[in-house]
Formats: sequence, C-alpha cells, structure tokens
Amino acid sequence: MPADDSDSPHGPAERAAASPFELGTDGPKVLVVGIDGSQTSVRAAAYAIGLARRQRSRLVFLYVKSAAGLSGVSAGATALMASTQDELAAEFAATIRAYMDELGKQDWEFRTVRGDVYTELARTADDERADGVLVGASSKAGHRFAGSVAVRLVRAGRWPVTVVP
Repeated sequence: MPADDSDSPHGPAERAAASPFELGTDGPKVLVVGIDGSQTSVRAAAYAIGLARRQRSRLVFLYVKSAAGLSGVSAGATALMASTQDELAAEFAATIRAYMDELGKQDWEFRTVRGDVYTELARTADDERADGVLVGASSKAGHRFAGSVAVRLVRAGRWPVTVVP
C-alpha cells in the first residue's frame, strides 16, 4: 500500500506547485514554410497555417527565386524569368496576407530570397531557430533518383520536416 505523503514537504500539492502545467506552451514556436506556387506547396502552406493557428506559432513563408537550369540562357530570358519570379512573389505575398488577415493571424512574415531552394530554406530555418519546416512533395519524376528538396531537408536532420503530398 502506498504511503500517504500529504504531510511530506514533497507531497502532491508541493510537487504541483513546484512544476505547474503550462497550458499552451508546448508545440512549435516558429515554422518555416517553403512555397513555390505548386499545388503541394499550397497544401503545405494551408497545413502550416492551421497548425500555427492551433499551436499559436509564428510562420515564416519563404519563396526562393531560383536560377537553377538557367545557365546558357540569354540575358533577356534571364531578366524575363527574374521579372516573372518577382510577380509571383508579389502575388503569393498578397494571397497570404489576405488569408492571414481573414483569420486574424498577425504573427507571420513572407520573405523572398534568391538562391538554391534547399540552401535558403535551411539557412532560414537555422536563423529563425525553427521548430519545423513544411514543404510540398515534389511532383517531378527525376527527384526519385536525384533527391528532392524535401529529401535533402529530411537528411539534414536539423529540424522536423513535414512533407505534404
């Protein structure tokens, strides 16, 4: 039979007072979300928004302007691609802003950077001390062999990564 420790200086009441349960303090504080306009990245953003709303997390949406695959392309084509990426970034930011305003969520930001998608997601997650990274699954067949951004993030093992199909 267990001993009655109600008279003990370390009884249930004292233990509860010493380490109170803090409702709402568990869970991710910062989530980084990679977006590129694909259907899977839109689903990843929607999932992240729901998670952040429930967990009261801050969201950092990241759009990476990538020059991958543009080597050997004319300067005019490169400029057109950069202009298109700027327009996409502005459209993504406006869409996210409207949705977040509708939800009344203020703790978020949208960033646009230029570079390698994996490198920039990793850098942002590290800089923000992210508790998680969310990305959409790649729909490109070649990524099964060469490795997608999602697979590279998971292999890095520095943050929990959620890959949304």
